[in-house]
Amino acid sequence: MTEALILSLVFAVLLFAGVPISFAIGTAALAALLMSLDPAAATTVVAQRLATGLDSFALLAIPFFILSGQLMNRGGIARRLIDLAKVVVGRLPGGLAYVNVLGSMLFGSISGSAVAAAAAIGGTMAPMMKREGYDREFSAAVNIAAAPIGLLIPPSNIMVVYSLASGGVSIAALFLAGYVPGILLGLALMGVVAVVAKRKNLPVGDRIGLSEGARITLAALPSLFLVLLVMGGIILGWFTPTEASAIAVAYTFVLSVVIYGEIPWRELPGLLTDAAATTAIVLLLVGTSMGMSWVMSSANIPQAVTETLLALTDNKILLLLIINVLLLVVGTFMDMTPAVLIFTPILLPIVAKFGMTPLHFGMVLIFNLCIGLCTPPVGSCLFVGCGVAGTTIAKVWRPLLPFFFAMLVVLLLVTYWPALSTALPKALGF
Repeated sequence: MTEALILSLVFAVLLFAGVPISFAIGTAALAALLMSLDPAAATTVVAQRLATGLDSFALLAIPFFILSGQLMNRGGIARRLIDLAKVVVGRLPGGLAYVNVLGSMLFGSISGSAVAAAAAIGGTMAPMMKREGYDREFSAAVNIAAAPIGLLIPPSNIMVVYSLASGGVSIAALFLAGYVPGILLGLALMGVVAVVAKRKNLPVGDRIGLSEGARITLAALPSLFLVLLVMGGIILGWFTPTEASAIAVAYTFVLSVVIYGEIPWRELPGLLTDAAATTAIVLLLVGTSMGMSWVMSSANIPQAVTETLLALTDNKILLLLIINVLLLVVGTFMDMTPAVLIFTPILLPIVAKFGMTPLHFGMVLIFNLCIGLCTPPVGSCLFVGCGVAGTTIAKVWRPLLPFFFAMLVVLLLVTYWPALSTALPKALGF
């Protein structure tokens, strides 16, 4: 228990002192090991666990999907998807708010990045909604709440990380499992928009003619084809999810640089550098988190947590509620990647005792942490959404509350109705 106490205290102190989370995790793991090993041996063990944690073929998908997302973000794809969303839902009262949600769903389905969706969709929609007379804080709230949908609708880097942490749950099955929860979340957010639009008499968008609508749809089809290419290829067995990530890079490169011509060749070195920097941050988090998970396992922390939770209740409904509350709290101060790597080996054995499959638990875990992206103090979507809208967290908090309520309702549905996550993968043989 001494190791567990040292691990927790050092991590908490470093985290609240503003130390980058990967360094906080690695330092906490090293400090805990120093209780039982000499400095040289402890340092060697941490380094070995970091290297071993990154020794996975599945993790190759992460840099490719990150690069693909960078190409989409700068390649004019977001703008074309927003135009398509306007054709579909723009004529409804509060049409641009619906466009914001649907645009995030479409962009997320090909980029797999919540932050990229918040920046790309929000950066385009914020000035557009301001010109139409929408409240700045409301438009920011819509963008912030909708951006995490991209982590539920595949492709999704965090699902790759969960596959590693859970001991090999099929990435293809995880990708398929995310569709229904992601679509349900989008519809729930649209329901909130409908209520607000009626109460505040939000403006109706301009009517788009048939010929113009057809032109916009045709312009967006090459972007949407990426969904069919990646997921269709995985389902049909043409390539693995890791190979699909490389194909996504090749396709988005041709689309953004060659066909659309939105990214000049001279900007490619900078884009590659940005993608490499993001990849380094993510993989350092993966490596240090795997090291901490090993230290926690050696200190019997998962067993202690299991015994504590099972001592509180043996009621499955109440236990899952407690786990949801725990994960919601974790999501407010911890990045998704280390949270998945640290808490999966702790909580998965507990829910397995009550018959919850690793696939279903993965969706519950990821959904909880998606909500954390919208909450202070470390919610990346919250900060990006406020930044692109030119507002502050203090001002956007009240308009966000109805969206949080909708997210929690869908979270409970996903938690207590396993078929929402498992039916589609099962139907397709995964």
